[in-house]
Amino acid sequence: MTAAPQGFVPEGDYALEKEITRRLRGQIGPAPQGMAKYPPVFLFRLGALVAVLWGIGVLLPNRFVDPELLHITVALGMLGIWRFGWWFNHALRSDSWRRVHWPPKRELAERVWATGWRPRRLHVQMTTYKEERAITRHVLVSMLTQIRHERVPTSIWIGTGSAEDEMNIREVIETHAADIPDEMAEVIFVRQNQPGKRMAIGLILRGISRHGVEPDDLVIFMDGDAVYGPDVLEKTLSMFGADPELQALTTDEEVMCFGPDWIDKWLSMRFAQRRLAMESHAVSGRVLTLTGRFSVFRARHIIDPQFIRTIEADHLDHWLWGRFRFLSGDDKSTWYHLLSKQAKMTYVPDACIYTIEIIKGSGLQRMVENFRRWSGNMLRNGSRAIALGPGVVPPFIWWCIVDQRIAMWTMMVSPILAFYGSLIDPMYLTNVVLWVVSSRLFLSAWLWRYARTPDMAWPFILYFNQIINAGVKIYMLFHLAKQKWFNRGGQAVGGRQNRLDAIRDRIALFQLVTSVGVFVTFLGIYAGLLPRPF
Repeated sequence: MTAAPQGFVPEGDYALEKEITRRLRGQIGPAPQGMAKYPPVFLFRLGALVAVLWGIGVLLPNRFVDPELLHITVALGMLGIWRFGWWFNHALRSDSWRRVHWPPKRELAERVWATGWRPRRLHVQMTTYKEERAITRHVLVSMLTQIRHERVPTSIWIGTGSAEDEMNIREVIETHAADIPDEMAEVIFVRQNQPGKRMAIGLILRGISRHGVEPDDLVIFMDGDAVYGPDVLEKTLSMFGADPELQALTTDEEVMCFGPDWIDKWLSMRFAQRRLAMESHAVSGRVLTLTGRFSVFRARHIIDPQFIRTIEADHLDHWLWGRFRFLSGDDKSTWYHLLSKQAKMTYVPDACIYTIEIIKGSGLQRMVENFRRWSGNMLRNGSRAIALGPGVVPPFIWWCIVDQRIAMWTMMVSPILAFYGSLIDPMYLTNVVLWVVSSRLFLSAWLWRYARTPDMAWPFILYFNQIINAGVKIYMLFHLAKQKWFNRGGQAVGGRQNRLDAIRDRIALFQLVTSVGVFVTFLGIYAGLLPRPF
């Protein structure tokens, strides 16, 4: 099969099918280990970048210790020690999970599975909305293949939005599941009668709760673009047989992006960051999200009427925006419900789901909109998770949630202080740029350990990602009710519908401008460029 150019978006069902197959063949299987991961061309580019940075560092005058600028350097240094120290705390916990905590858990789960343990019944909750036919085929074939192999009695509940979706799914089922007995795999369509993914999930869960489900049955929550990697069912379901206290888990993910090349690199970098963070969180018996792409729950939670209603109509009461319902973020709602119940959660690093992303149009716009959705979901749920306190939430996890709200401000300190420093001495900015590139290169070198393929663009994308993400979070902090979701047919809430909404928008804008203004002014006073008010 001839490889398509990077960034290529196949046109037509057959072309997309062929390209997905080609990429899956290249991605599935053990990742290269050790130095085999780093090809000679990559090492040459890495060496060249290090040499350039070293040369610039030697040739440039050191403005960091300039008496006029030393106080800025001290602030940036102290902030760097804190942020990098916290990051490496995660890195050490991640290594601990991989080397110490995880191996005995996997060994026990394999023994339990080998003895013949299986869940009484598995329920798969999957929603799809005008998905590409080629993607739907790959998703269903990967699922049916593992159901056939593991012989776990399964009910597949598929929430659809149209007859076309159902027709495509029926075609795949009739072609690839003809040899699977009805008692081993049944497929139930649930046509949603109200818009939104949350309502589709709610309808499915209500159907499952009336289907003779038992508390220790297992339920998979998954999206219609999530392809199973090898042995996903065995590797995830066995964890519940090995640990009766485990209530939910999520898995590793890889991205398969059809779109701009830089977006592919950005998503790959984010998934590497996700692996490090998930492994760190799992040491505390919790995670920070039960990913909607693929997570598994004990049925006792999903048949709880409170849980179902939370999925359908989760909301926030806000002093400015009043009561507003959440548009996306169903994975955060499920996570918060279990977090409040002090339920044990975990992350399975050796079970992988392959996410297929097709990006047409502006990659930058898609990036910002994704940040708006992710950050908004995090902020809307973070405040109430913090309110649970470290008595309910494990202290480390509780502080991780608090830190998310602090980091968006601390991330903006360095570029603002660097700008102020450059007004005192233009050469100071070059010193800061050298530090930014060198430090992000060091962080990327650590992240490459979590990547299938390292990429020299990561140090630059990493900083760009951090700045954009922090800016979007600060904006969303004051506009929590504004929500968009292009993946579900361009849904949006929180727009101006009446005079009251317009007033609220202006108040939110005033809050944003004054907060950012105070923040920038304080840093300007510290830098010595603005007069002290007293």
